[in-house]
Amino acid sequence: LRLNRRSEDLFEELRHHDVLLHHPYDSFDAVVNFVQLGARDPHVVSMKQTLYRTSSDSTMFQALTEAAQTKEVTVVVELMARFDEASNIRWARNLEDAGVQVFHGIVGLKTHCKLALLVRRDPDGVTRRYAHLGTGNYNSETARFYTDVSLLTCDPEITNSVHSVFNYLTAHSESDDYAPLLVAPLTLAETIIGMIHREAEHAAAGRPAHIIAKMNSLLEERVIEALYDASKAGVEIDLIVRGICSLRPGLPGLSEKIRVRSVIGRFLEHSRIFYFSNGGKEEIYCGSADWMPRNLFERCEVVFPMRDPQLRSRIKNEILAAYLADNTKARIEKSTGEYARLLSTDGKHFNAQDFFIRVAEGHDTADSIPPPATLPSAVTNSSTAARRPGRAKASAKTSVIGRKRDQAG
Repeated sequence: LRLNRRSEDLFEELRHHDVLLHHPYDSFDAVVNFVQLGARDPHVVSMKQTLYRTSSDSTMFQALTEAAQTKEVTVVVELMARFDEASNIRWARNLEDAGVQVFHGIVGLKTHCKLALLVRRDPDGVTRRYAHLGTGNYNSETARFYTDVSLLTCDPEITNSVHSVFNYLTAHSESDDYAPLLVAPLTLAETIIGMIHREAEHAAAGRPAHIIAKMNSLLEERVIEALYDASKAGVEIDLIVRGICSLRPGLPGLSEKIRVRSVIGRFLEHSRIFYFSNGGKEEIYCGSADWMPRNLFERCEVVFPMRDPQLRSRIKNEILAAYLADNTKARIEKSTGEYARLLSTDGKHFNAQDFFIRVAEGHDTADSIPPPATLPSAVTNSSTAARRPGRAKASAKTSVIGRKRDQAG
């Protein structure tokens, strides 16, 4: 993370503008440094953070234990993170021994949201909140090969809502409204479904209507039904779903406007990004939740808006556009449930992840992204196209609205 020459530190930078990080192309060190800076800065009076999975030798853990010696530190540790239960119990005990206030969230709900909040008395005499919100875990090891999105901000509305979420997790103090954040299991599902229906209304009125949603898996029936309704209303829908997708695209009279693709490359696609054209008043959200029952109703999740126009432009015109243009590592789902490999007809290959590497190195820009890749019409409903490895039989038998549960983290 490079600071503006006029900024003395990260806090001053964030007072001027939000910062978007696209991991692993943008180093996760910036997030670690945010927590370390909070621990060491004498002007920071309190720190709060959620921990779902973290690395075995976590510098964040060390920073939080050091901070507890001089300031109020609160950590919400999820003890039931699959495969990390023993590790997280050990972290929780060590944090408590260091003087950290440790909580375990709401009974019956996994704490899956990725939040860090610092309260600081700035040199101008004003006490401000600074926050990190992400789509991935606070784990420096997996951050090297998981693709995720981070937002660093001191936007008062967002940071106040983050503070309310921590009250919910630590004091069971439920609020009627967490706007501008969307919080599961309280407001997320209904708001997402409402925004999908809103796109259908825009389409019916002849206004721009387009949804682009990137996630790990799509299983929630009510969301799928809303997407089908939006497609029938004329909304263009592009879904980038790495894992299980119970929706069938391209079915006449039901999902003709829906396209589903999966990108499997060098890095594990883990970011969740949701774009709504909203009649020309575009909205983009990122967060920790997939469109699955467990994320929407069985976990505490947070989805946050990208309010800075430049950051929205980067996500739409650089990140999402690159995924839609990928004709090398992408497969597109056909109406049969099979996945077909995209073959370049002009010999020009575009790999989204390779493109992001070039952008990070300063060797490429969004101007070089080709149009969205599509299957030739002859292949769209053909049963002879390449099947997705390991998914062929399951995909062919999946119903229009399936009930399978994705076991990926």
